[in-house]
Amino acid sequence: MTASLRIARATAALAGLFLIALPLLPLAQDNAPPYSVLSRDGRRSIPVVVNGGRELVSVDDLASLFQVTVRGDQLAGGFTLTYKGKTIIASADKPMASVDGRLVALPSPVVQSNRRWLVPVEFISRALGPIYDQRITLRPAARLILVGDLRVAHVAARIDVSGPPTRATFVVTPASKVTASTEGGRVVLRVDADAIEATLPPSATGLIESIHLGDQPDTVIVALTRAAGPARVSASAADNATRITIDVAAAPEARPPVSQSPTPSPQPPAPGGESPAPLQLSGRTMQTIVIDPGHGGDDIGVKGAGGLQEKDIALDVARRVRSLIESRLGLRVILTRDEDKSVSLDERAATANNNKASLLVSIHANGAPSATPSGAEVFYDRLDREGEAARRAAAEQSVSLPIIGGGSRVLEIIPWDLAQARHIETSETLAGVLAEELRKVVPMSQRPRQQAPMRLLSNADMPAALVEMAYLTNGAQEKEAAKDAFKNNVAQAIVNAVARFRSLTEDRETQ
Repeated sequence: MTASLRIARATAALAGLFLIALPLLPLAQDNAPPYSVLSRDGRRSIPVVVNGGRELVSVDDLASLFQVTVRGDQLAGGFTLTYKGKTIIASADKPMASVDGRLVALPSPVVQSNRRWLVPVEFISRALGPIYDQRITLRPAARLILVGDLRVAHVAARIDVSGPPTRATFVVTPASKVTASTEGGRVVLRVDADAIEATLPPSATGLIESIHLGDQPDTVIVALTRAAGPARVSASAADNATRITIDVAAAPEARPPVSQSPTPSPQPPAPGGESPAPLQLSGRTMQTIVIDPGHGGDDIGVKGAGGLQEKDIALDVARRVRSLIESRLGLRVILTRDEDKSVSLDERAATANNNKASLLVSIHANGAPSATPSGAEVFYDRLDREGEAARRAAAEQSVSLPIIGGGSRVLEIIPWDLAQARHIETSETLAGVLAEELRKVVPMSQRPRQQAPMRLLSNADMPAALVEMAYLTNGAQEKEAAKDAFKNNVAQAIVNAVARFRSLTEDRETQ
């Protein structure tokens, strides 16, 4: 055996020992909003996790987004990334990478977490950029990753007057052509640019329900409330900027209030001829949303004939929902799982309860013994006799506690596994709004909104609903569900429903 061969084998053995000794870091906390990846093909998102104060992205996500090949490299104690014959080599716990033979410094080390390789987000521009066939530009302040030579316009929005009338101003730089159109209760602003870098208010007010980026990379959507009348749009240009002003007046005649039940039929009178009691909501401003991707790990859920698994599509759509809610509604979103792992129903409910979530939406796909059933469905919890008794007894068992400054606060006492009892009415409303929004974008079953006893929903101490996106046992629906367009539509429908439900909640709290 030659000396060089002995050295090579010793080096490989040491590398193997290094890998064995290397502890797997705990899963980084997923508490940062995602980055948007903009290219001429459209807008996609990449999840971000935080470890030691640094923002990291998964190498697996990079492989999917940029069509690169990634494989583990035992000799380097890290991984190798390849793109069109060019290679990046990165080693664990080292703040650098070899990019096609040249060392590039990174702001933080490459780490391994739950068998996933994570790299600082700057890796995309510093390491991947030099070997990619298009320019990659990182804009951390706007949480944007630009791929290619794009014309990017910055849009800064603000609400000047809440009113009514309500006035919103948009400043577009550099000066660009902007066209406006009104589409069913919203104003669509289309900017003459490849992409938009936006600074939008986290919440709206007055006659404007929300301001968010549209599905197309060059659009901004201004959603109006039900009380809004026609919007008037004016534009001016000065100092290399285009200024758009939208004035929204109240409708000439007040529209009827939103029905307490989302069903078209009127709610029947209560026994004795009295009207039903008004809907009681949580009494707190919506801040945190929990999205529950169903199944995971060994529990794959439903599997279609074409191989599509429920656990995979549920997680995919949940991530899209999180990205849209965080970027467009400015709310905190928690996923009960953000990887392919098993999570019990009680753990999922505990995640929502312990984080004091304002609402819970569980995402699933359906299945049936035959291939005939199809269409999306939305469920909310159905109480058994014990649950109904718990709801009636909650007020009788309530405890009144004094609060600082005078007065008192009433606490209802209810068993953990019957936490949903006092939220049934609001969960019914949430389920109805979800069904209405889904109906706009995907086929619905003959029973789009249903009530059934479900352990996860029963344990949730907040309005909660479960969405069945499609029947994977139906061949045509499975094929559609695998498409990005379907997943984007479902995610957008859920986000629209959350925005509507938030508006309804806040309206009720001010009455």
